[in-house]
Amino acid sequence: LQPAIYAILRQSTGQGVSNYHHRSRTAAGDAQTQRCSTAAIAMVFYLVGLGLGDERDITVRGLEAVKKCDQVWLEAYTSVLCVGVERLEAFYGREVKVASREVVESGCDEMLERSKDGNVALLVVGDVLCATTHTDIALRAKKLDVKVEVIQNASVMGAVGKCGLQLYSYGQCVSLPFWTEQWRPTSWYEKIAFNRSGNLHTLCLLDIKVKEPDYAHLAETGRTRYLPPRFMTINQAVEQLLSAEAEHGQGVCGPDARAVGLARLGQADERIVAGTLAELRSVDFGAPLHCLVLCAPTLHDIEAEYVAQFAVAA
Repeated sequence: LQPAIYAILRQSTGQGVSNYHHRSRTAAGDAQTQRCSTAAIAMVFYLVGLGLGDERDITVRGLEAVKKCDQVWLEAYTSVLCVGVERLEAFYGREVKVASREVVESGCDEMLERSKDGNVALLVVGDVLCATTHTDIALRAKKLDVKVEVIQNASVMGAVGKCGLQLYSYGQCVSLPFWTEQWRPTSWYEKIAFNRSGNLHTLCLLDIKVKEPDYAHLAETGRTRYLPPRFMTINQAVEQLLSAEAEHGQGVCGPDARAVGLARLGQADERIVAGTLAELRSVDFGAPLHCLVLCAPTLHDIEAEYVAQFAVAA
């Protein structure tokens, strides 16, 4: 019986060793699975484009991201949406905090730090990375080892295609700032001239002023007060273009230059009117936001036919 007993002992010992190794491999696998699971739920800083219309223009992917967030901010100084924050909150099911210029430019690091412990979203009107402000935020997040996810949407850069001027025939985009008595910049004039020399259209983005400090009141009282919001109209932009033409005189944006004014793109009451700058000067485009396209000197036949339906006379 002794050899048989020894065989049984050897077999049971081998099984024990085998079971031990199996349990070790299982434990290691569970640990690996747990590590992968933890990595999969890493906190995210979302940059979410809202589009141009109202709360419903957010993409399905963007809405899913917002619903996963512990904190949601709305960037409200590079552009504005046509509906109030309460509409966003009702539709998204989350509290939405308004991020002023100070919050975005100075307090954004605190927002990014919160992303290390929970998902945070910054909502941006239009598309996300059309403004350098948001590109800078994405870079700062990466420096803080914060995972960034960009969810894009429609922007004015593409929506201007509604006027019929072909998007691949646009040159450099320019921004027209509000002039003051002491400050009348015209650096954008040379860009328009450059575009025109290449037979290219120019998209002019018009200035907005939201939550601007009243510096005169601050100097007088020591207390901060904000000025009412201001949005440049197409009419004001035309006046500045004509003044710059009178100053520089290169025939870039004179009274006979053809242009298209676009107001409230992406909204139910959007308005598009085409004509010379002299004609657009007196057109009432209504509520903001406005933008203006200066046409290339020569239009393609299809462009000319499409734009004609928006002519002032029509």
